Amino acid sequence: MIVVTGATGNVGRPLVEALAAAGEEVVAVSRREAGELPAGVTHRRGDLADVDGLEGLFEGAGAVYLLVAGLGHDLRPREIVAAAVARGVRRIVLQSSQLVGTRPESVSHAPLRACEEAVRGSGLEWTVLRPGGFASNAFLWAERVRSARTVAAPFADVALPVVDPADIAEVAAAALRGPAHAGRTYVLTGPVAVTPREQVRALAEAVGAPVGFVALGAGEARERMVRFLPEEAVDGMLSVMGDPGEEERRVSPDVERVLGRAPRPFSAWAERHAGAFA
Repeated sequence: MIVVTGATGNVGRPLVEALAAAGEEVVAVSRREAGELPAGVTHRRGDLADVDGLEGLFEGAGAVYLLVAGLGHDLRPREIVAAAVARGVRRIVLQSSQLVGTRPESVSHAPLRACEEAVRGSGLEWTVLRPGGFASNAFLWAERVRSARTVAAPFADVALPVVDPADIAEVAAAALRGPAHAGRTYVLTGPVAVTPREQVRALAEAVGAPVGFVALGAGEARERMVRFLPEEAVDGMLSVMGDPGEEERRVSPDVERVLGRAPRPFSAWAERHAGAFA
């Protein structure tokens, strides 16, 4: 049985669907109601921050997908892993972040570094996924695109190879289902670096209507983003978006290595989710 934490998110939901389609017995774990799930998938409501309830979340699992909410500041990684070990889990796949590798001194990503250390020291089969920026971050623009057909964003012409969460889910499914990926750390990106301005053009093509672009200063962007994201997360995001390092600009080969195909471009993500912007 495979337990998927964070099962209602941008990665968790397609991961549950992929595992169920492959015939795996899947338990979807989320803090809230999960809504409609694939046939045969069961749901457990729980929170990784609830230390007393951890073993119950992992009951019967042979493999676990560990996805922490936010940046995991309220978690105790060693206790989470210990609970998995106590329940007989053999394999853990952790969703971390590229920034753990590229910005090792980042305060905002210290909890994810601690998660990686706990997983690697668990004695279990482990795989660590380090995705770069998500294509789905564009959902932050959806309301404005629907209401005013404009996007306001900073760093209009700074390009990054954002990754489709569906690709993360497929790599995760491969790692969860067999031992071939044990002991590996994969950096997951899209196939080409794209700028915010280019992403908006792709959204305009997807919805079949012009979408304007308004360039924001970094300060104004931060003021807007902290309304719905933690300050440390916003500062980390803006740092990468505005001044990415060479490694953060690089297209990783790992999605293709695992899946045998190129990663999906941002335009494909935009086409699949055009309804959110129409």
